[in-house]
Amino acid sequence: MNRLSYPHILHHGAVSGVTGSCHELRIDQANSVLIDCGLFQGLDASPGGSGFSRLAIDFPIASVQALLVTHCHVDHVGRIPYLMAAGFNGPIYCTEPTAQLLPLVLEDAVAIGLALDKALVRRFMAVLKSRIVTVPYASWQTVPLSGKGDARLSVKFRQAGHILGSAYIECKVATASATQRIVFSGDLGSPYTPLLPAPKSPYQADVLVLESTYGDRKHVNRRQRKRQLKQLVKRCLKNRGVILIPAFSIGRTQELLYEFEEIIHQSRTEPVADGLVWDELEIIVDSPLANRFTQAYKKLKPYWDAEARARIHAGRRPLSFEQLTLVNSHRDHLNALGYLTRTAKPCVVLAASGMCSGGRIVNYLKALIEDPRTDILFVGYQAEGTPGSVIQQNGAAHGQVELDGRFYVIHAGVYTLDGYSAHADQDSLVRFVTRMRKKPGEIRLVHGEQEAKRTLRRLLQQKIPDCHVLIP
Repeated sequence: MNRLSYPHILHHGAVSGVTGSCHELRIDQANSVLIDCGLFQGLDASPGGSGFSRLAIDFPIASVQALLVTHCHVDHVGRIPYLMAAGFNGPIYCTEPTAQLLPLVLEDAVAIGLALDKALVRRFMAVLKSRIVTVPYASWQTVPLSGKGDARLSVKFRQAGHILGSAYIECKVATASATQRIVFSGDLGSPYTPLLPAPKSPYQADVLVLESTYGDRKHVNRRQRKRQLKQLVKRCLKNRGVILIPAFSIGRTQELLYEFEEIIHQSRTEPVADGLVWDELEIIVDSPLANRFTQAYKKLKPYWDAEARARIHAGRRPLSFEQLTLVNSHRDHLNALGYLTRTAKPCVVLAASGMCSGGRIVNYLKALIEDPRTDILFVGYQAEGTPGSVIQQNGAAHGQVELDGRFYVIHAGVYTLDGYSAHADQDSLVRFVTRMRKKPGEIRLVHGEQEAKRTLRRLLQQKIPDCHVLIP
């Protein structure tokens, strides 16, 4: 796609790394739309360079008519308040589940940023909700443009299988002379992800903007990863300590609860540790936001996949089972933290953030990471420069990690289950492209580390020789 002609694409994030997703589809000189507007995390930087704030909207927005949201992880939506503060007053298009989950994500972020000024938070949330336009899956939606020019834009949201409500977006740009299809993948999920329908490839695309988080890696299948999770929990609990799982509040937490319910259901009287059976193993979710998301997930059962709905019909409660303990208030958090620090009771604790860059998981790490009875289990991608990445890299050698300005020696066991990533692996990314009936003439690889993008580019060029695969 020639940047000097229309339509063309500008990338304002997820270019040099995996966070800060924000892409601009320029329809003509007067009109454009944004696809996502996310936060930068870890060492990822704004494309504007080191002189720009990682929160700033460092690109012109006068032509931006609308925002299209693929899903509501913060690395895709976290800069929306800054976009609105910069003057954006257009509609925000998303799926129905995302419309319900997005306010929860942004209310939490805004409350922190505005120092808990509740009146200001309420005003912002009212404005945000008034801007949201819900779009049914697999249905074309016309996006109004300014009166200048003859271009027309329609968009379609398709199941992406990443988190509830996630979508890849087909954009159909029509002018008097031609029609082009530009597809933005957002984050694609793995096949058979719990709770979610698997993504299916679009029929066609002229240009595909494709994520590449795991462009150089392959995941184990779901049966294998569930077996590995079960075996790893049993291994970690041999010393009867606490297992800490840093997990994103939305998506990963609910997926893990679903898997733990299945393991417990199948292994109730089987020993998980000395003197402890699976039916007695406490699973603690210490995250008010995660618990609010879980409640929202339960209200959105019509969007669950057939397997999950079948469990409900069988009388099971995949997200609210008997062994589950929810911790919400700060007082209860401190009580739970103090109790586990004193006793190292064998249990599993899920807490945000998923990359250990903030939230209650940091308190657990500070209290327990130097206790050799503790084990830390990573089940998702750790961006370079985040505390989670440092713990992964230094754990085996009992190195150090800095948490809240102090260095801690990592005596806890450290393990990683890559198969639980909510992202498609290399095989799934390639299949997403090759299963299109009409292959794209151009693929732009974003949302990945450089080696992942280079590896995926080589593979895609082998599979589709006529396609131009580029790394912006």
